[in-house]
Amino acid sequence: MFRPHCLIFIVSLIVTAGFAQAQPPEKGYEPRVGQAGKDVVWVPTPDALVEKMLNLAKVTPGDYLIDLGSGDGRTVIAAAKRGVRAHGIEYNPDMVEISKRNAAAEGVSDRATFAKADLFESDFSQATVITMFLLPQINLKLRPKILGLKSGTRIVSNSFTMGEWEEDESASANGDCSGWCTALLWIVPAKVEGTWKLPDGELTIKQTFQKISGILKSKNQVTSIASGRMSGDQIYFTAGDTEYTGRVSGDTISGFSKTAGNWRATRAKP
Repeated sequence: MFRPHCLIFIVSLIVTAGFAQAQPPEKGYEPRVGQAGKDVVWVPTPDALVEKMLNLAKVTPGDYLIDLGSGDGRTVIAAAKRGVRAHGIEYNPDMVEISKRNAAAEGVSDRATFAKADLFESDFSQATVITMFLLPQINLKLRPKILGLKSGTRIVSNSFTMGEWEEDESASANGDCSGWCTALLWIVPAKVEGTWKLPDGELTIKQTFQKISGILKSKNQVTSIASGRMSGDQIYFTAGDTEYTGRVSGDTISGFSKTAGNWRATRAKP
């Protein structure tokens, strides 16, 4: 069975990583653990973690997954085996060719595609799921572009964070995974910062990634927002003793509260 995924990490950690070599094609170029790349080096990841990453993202055949720094195509092929349409972006043209051969050998070439490209010059706006194992500074460099993706897009990283943008969820792989075994998930939040008009008041929101705060003005009463959070286009917060949930659609939030019933807010024009 093809062992999924190749990812990247710094050379000084290669000796202790203990990861298995990727299976090269029978002839031609053979990848080598620790080989230099454009910004990073190549290190494969065990099966257990790749599967954990895909599980954490809850991928389905309806998704379009893009793997950033796809190496020999392991994650893309693993996703394709689940019926997912998947695409790998890889700077090394030899690795791209190996990926295509591996996908063909696994019978998933119709769902697994690869391109030789620079991550920072690539368009991955159509992805519903993005997977990656990149250095922390590269994650931070990509973060503005990722935050500009459609709300609800799921981002899964092996081990490395997005700086002060805290993950929404994490999970660890067991079994054969002996190092770099943590999957981190972020869900791109809708942008809700600003003032929203209610039929009988006003909602002012301050947003830091998926966390929100602010105030709710209603019937001459001003209440601070507590426990505010975004999950994609879903909004959750408490004002006083009332819990609010809602869904953001463009410039409108429609929701429900057990205490206040249905509620609706419209983004105020600047």
